[in-house]
Amino acid sequence: MSSDEKPSAPRSLAEALRARDDASLAALLRARPDLVTPVPTDLTQLATRAGTRASVVRALEHLDRFTLQTAEALAVAAEPAAYEELLGLMAGDARDAAVVAALPGAVAVLREQALLWGDDDRLRLVRTARELLAPSPQHPSPTGLGPSVREATAGMSPGRIQEIVTAAGLASTHDSVSAVTALASLFSDRRTMSALLAEAPAESLEVLDRLVWGPPYGQVTADPAARLRWLLDRGLLLPTAPGTVVMPREVALHLRGGHAHRTPEPLPPAVEAAATRRPQVVDAAAAGQAYTALATVEELLKDWDEGGPAVLRAGGLSQRDLKRTAVALDLSEPMAAFWVELAYAAGLIASDGEADERYAATPFFDEWVERPPAERWVRLAQAWLAGTRTPGLIGGRDAKERTLSALGPGLDRSAAPEVRRRVLTLLAGLPEGTAPSAESVLARLAWERPLRGPQRDDDLRSRLARWTLSEAELLGITGRGALSSQARALLGAAAHPHGPVTDRGTGSPQDAGSPQGPGDKLPLHHHHAAPAHAPGPLSPAGQPVASAVAVRLLAPLLPEPLDHVLLQADLTAVAPGPLHRPLADVLGVLADVESKGGATVYRFTPGSVRRALDAGRSASDLHAFLAEHSRTPVPQPLTYLIDDVARRHGHLRVGAASAYVRCDDDAMLNEILADKRAAALRLRRLAPTVLAAQADPAALLDGLRAMGFAPAAESAEGDVLITRADAHRSPPRTAPEPVPEGPPVPDGTLLSAAIRAIRAGDLASTAPRKPAEDAMAQAPGALPRTSPADTLATMQAAVLTGEAVWIGYVNAEGSASQRVIAPVRVEGGFVTAYDHTADEVRTYPLHRITGVAELADDEA
Repeated sequence: MSSDEKPSAPRSLAEALRARDDASLAALLRARPDLVTPVPTDLTQLATRAGTRASVVRALEHLDRFTLQTAEALAVAAEPAAYEELLGLMAGDARDAAVVAALPGAVAVLREQALLWGDDDRLRLVRTARELLAPSPQHPSPTGLGPSVREATAGMSPGRIQEIVTAAGLASTHDSVSAVTALASLFSDRRTMSALLAEAPAESLEVLDRLVWGPPYGQVTADPAARLRWLLDRGLLLPTAPGTVVMPREVALHLRGGHAHRTPEPLPPAVEAAATRRPQVVDAAAAGQAYTALATVEELLKDWDEGGPAVLRAGGLSQRDLKRTAVALDLSEPMAAFWVELAYAAGLIASDGEADERYAATPFFDEWVERPPAERWVRLAQAWLAGTRTPGLIGGRDAKERTLSALGPGLDRSAAPEVRRRVLTLLAGLPEGTAPSAESVLARLAWERPLRGPQRDDDLRSRLARWTLSEAELLGITGRGALSSQARALLGAAAHPHGPVTDRGTGSPQDAGSPQGPGDKLPLHHHHAAPAHAPGPLSPAGQPVASAVAVRLLAPLLPEPLDHVLLQADLTAVAPGPLHRPLADVLGVLADVESKGGATVYRFTPGSVRRALDAGRSASDLHAFLAEHSRTPVPQPLTYLIDDVARRHGHLRVGAASAYVRCDDDAMLNEILADKRAAALRLRRLAPTVLAAQADPAALLDGLRAMGFAPAAESAEGDVLITRADAHRSPPRTAPEPVPEGPPVPDGTLLSAAIRAIRAGDLASTAPRKPAEDAMAQAPGALPRTSPADTLATMQAAVLTGEAVWIGYVNAEGSASQRVIAPVRVEGGFVTAYDHTADEVRTYPLHRITGVAELADDEA
């Protein structure tokens, strides 16, 4: 081929893929990872897989609105279509400048993702994509266009076609094909079509106006009205079935001014600002929410410390247990469900696996709770970002009309991590301190991933986006609606004066549509490069760096824990901030939490003091503890309360008889026996200082306490039992794995190996061979077949000449493949050769080689 000779146009998708370089193939496999699982044997198989229905549907679902509109326009264009025809369908007769500028990028995306192939003068959609997007009576086109004149007149009688041609003002023809061609040319000619419509009655034009943007079908009676008859006579409406007519595509395009879509959307809608605040205010508000998140999760786990709710037989929490947990946390049930699911996603709670299965904290919780607060928050935020479980679905119903419960099955949605990250990426594209309007975020997401078919306001991606905005605020990812600096760092965005997270992975094609810079109100089309500060998916190596920066930014904003409280005369203690863990733990036993907020109020009661005494504390211990940690003098009423409860604590002792009560004060035992409330305990005197009961010790303890006494339990040896609550833990458990959305995107190493294998396999399957002389040789594409003697002789000759040969090989598992090898040595029933397919030297048993063929001289 001379340097001036133009390369021939590809005749198939496989040929188009064969002409690509390795970078282009890598981009295809990265955009459509399902094509590389498993690795195709050659480019022909890759092209076949790229045209399968499941793969094409997945690819179409990942296109943005304008690129999908471009594919829809190609589906109603001629096959093949010239670029100019496509431009006319997208930009219209007026040639919209924004569409003209964006269309090359959309075509490039379709071509890169192997949904479109061919040169600009012969563009072809992959057949499956055309079948999915082309109009039909059962599946109307998203463009609202109907069939072409040629398609609509198929099966119509030749006489009727000639009548329509004559009524339209055209000369009659000798055959139907030329008549249909002339009619289509008339409808496609703007000048003559305008002249024809100028003669139309106003009522007829109203009918066309109702059908022009779709659906193009209408109903008529057996005796159509005059306004319809005028249109039917001239072919502006064509019958498709008894009582049904359709507007031909060419007519609709003329009335639309050439537009395939009513509203082409070449540019993504801008994410609009709802409010702007100082970044410091946003960071402080987010840090406050982060602290609340940590406190809520700790309170949840403390509530479940001795063993949480039972696991339902089908898995998950019962509605009653969720309601009880919500009351304990003083939250609504949906919010309680969110925190329960977040703790589960972070690996802090799991089922204990016992026969009477219950939820409990995992051993990792004890490790997590000892870490600095900023590190604990980063762990929660990362679990939320990566998790596929969707708390917003709780309370709804699955496909089998079963209620979805917290911690139960059916809550995984593989799209959740991608939507969360994309929403936060859009927030990161705004100036710091700017909160977006939720409607503009939803509009942007709908442009980036439009729904095919009827649009619904409650589609999953929109709901995920709404939940992301609200959950991000609860977790402290955002503050007052704006993305915080610590969240920017965690996402990998360089947007803080402390410096960027430099080890950042490259963004996906969908991430390239963020606004170009702070305050930029004209969003870029997605084919442009992503802005430097927009976060892309972090590489595994970059995650620890991002986490460390987020911890460094958040730590100074969190309140320092205090080592003191303020005791008050009304038997309350006020903690003006978070308390050191040992102080909080002891105070949580000694007093009940009365209110929470910026300051926590604890109330001392006889029951709470008795709880501390039951845990092994003495009255002197409690006095010393309060004196040490109170910034105010210990109030006298609190001292009296502790001494009074301690004086009575253990005065009565309960043991097993079934149970017994013993007391040195027989007058107190007389008082108990005389009390009517003791009747249910069925007490009787065994000795002046001993009463026996038929209730078990626990019931006897509860009964006497309900009567106002403060008994203590004792062991079989007569010692006082210290009833300290033991923490219940599940066995070691790992956090639940997110459910991936299709095959994972291959990394660089896998891509390189896959492309090398595909190229080598393609070389083996397409390398020109010399004409086969042996009758056992098969047609091109099949494994070569030669006798063992011919195989051995050809191999030995190739060793002497150093030439490469083409072989068929069947491995030990029975998988057949074609390979191009250069034999080096033949001995002992084995051939050692350089395998071009594997790009390495290998040894093959001769009995597994089905046959051998020489390559043509120009390929040897």
